[in-house]
Amino acid sequence: MKPISFKTHIDKLSYLKTFYLEVPAPIVKKIGGIGKVRLLCEVNKQLKFQCGLVSLPEGKAYISINSKRMKELGVVDGDTVDVILTEDRSEYGVEVPEELTELFKQDPEGKRRFDVLKPGMQRYILNHVNTVKNPQLRVDRAFMLITNLKNLTPGKETFREILGK
Repeated sequence: MKPISFKTHIDKLSYLKTFYLEVPAPIVKKIGGIGKVRLLCEVNKQLKFQCGLVSLPEGKAYISINSKRMKELGVVDGDTVDVILTEDRSEYGVEVPEELTELFKQDPEGKRRFDVLKPGMQRYILNHVNTVKNPQLRVDRAFMLITNLKNLTPGKETFREILGK
């Protein structure tokens, strides 16, 4: 996929209390639709992050943008921004934490179970480990998630069960 550039605005989904970048219907069509590809989103040539499209009415979509990223960019709700979307060719569509990479080297069964999960479930685990700042807590969280995963019936895993709830 060639890079796709467009201007859009920052808006807020009141029912989710989250900010987003609107992706016009013609751009969604160029990408191939919702859920067809993971993307790298570059905003104002300052910030690049991995993302996916979420459906909006009338063929449009949105990309979530959190308050931290908005602060980094110096933008607020309603601002217009320049966006460049490119295909994310990374293995999982999100950064793999070093702690999980190491755990997978030591636990082939955990890696095998992780690899057969649906991509969204894989990203959930990766993001859940990535959100922790303390390295030891990332190790603990990675170990807990993969241990829980190995104790579940293959193909029947839920986010809640992987969290141990």
